[in-house]
Amino acid sequence: MNIVIGVVVFVLGTAIGSFLNVVIYRLHAGGSPLRGRSRCPHCKHQLAADDLIPVLSFVMLRRRCRYCHKPISWQYPLVELSMGLVALTMMLRYGLSVESWVGTVLGAFLLVIFVYDLRHQLILDRVSIPAMVAALLGSLLLKRPLTDIAIGGVAGAAFFFLQYVFSNGRWIGGGDIRLGAVLGLALGWKLLAVSLVLAYFGGSTVALFLILTKRRSWSSQIPFGTFLSLAGIVTFLWGNEILVWYLHGGFFDWFVGAFLRFYNPAV
Repeated sequence: MNIVIGVVVFVLGTAIGSFLNVVIYRLHAGGSPLRGRSRCPHCKHQLAADDLIPVLSFVMLRRRCRYCHKPISWQYPLVELSMGLVALTMMLRYGLSVESWVGTVLGAFLLVIFVYDLRHQLILDRVSIPAMVAALLGSLLLKRPLTDIAIGGVAGAAFFFLQYVFSNGRWIGGGDIRLGAVLGLALGWKLLAVSLVLAYFGGSTVALFLILTKRRSWSSQIPFGTFLSLAGIVTFLWGNEILVWYLHGGFFDWFVGAFLRFYNPAV
């Protein structure tokens, strides 16, 4: 029965991912994500129901539009699979509970921000402001302390606002300020700190790799919203465990051990 429930949750998650693809495309191209039938972005032909089966249509059509035969972007199946995995992981972590549903909704918003910032280096108010409302309502449903929610929201926004002011907008954009508020409202101030550490660690690691491989220069901009979004999902799932591990010296033990093994593989 658990396997059946897991399959159903995953399939429903991919269906949500299919809708998120529509949202991402129409936010950039214009138009309402809730109105009108889906069309091929190349030939504008209206898509039939069997063209819109999450993941499977991409495979069956061999990554080409049925009508104009232009390539279909890999974004579509990847977003569908990612949302399916987010929904399934939330269910496996929290069961069929309020936490699972709240995490899935938050994951959907963060996945849109992740993809849109990665592709267009922009975090839209049309996504971040509704995400703030969803994050606040979700925290209230989870009965987080009001002080924790309030401090988290203010701290998340203030952290990036100060960077925005001191850098005169060169380091981050206004969208990062609102995304910081989303994470603070959704996670509370303690887990907000965890998500920020994960985002900066992940962002700096990827940026350094891109610079060393000469795919980016030191002056290149990195879409930080992608790392914040991913860190937010990971923190919602395992933030408490990461925080306990860190506070009890797990991070320092791991870091020292990795350092010693690097210089002396026999350790």
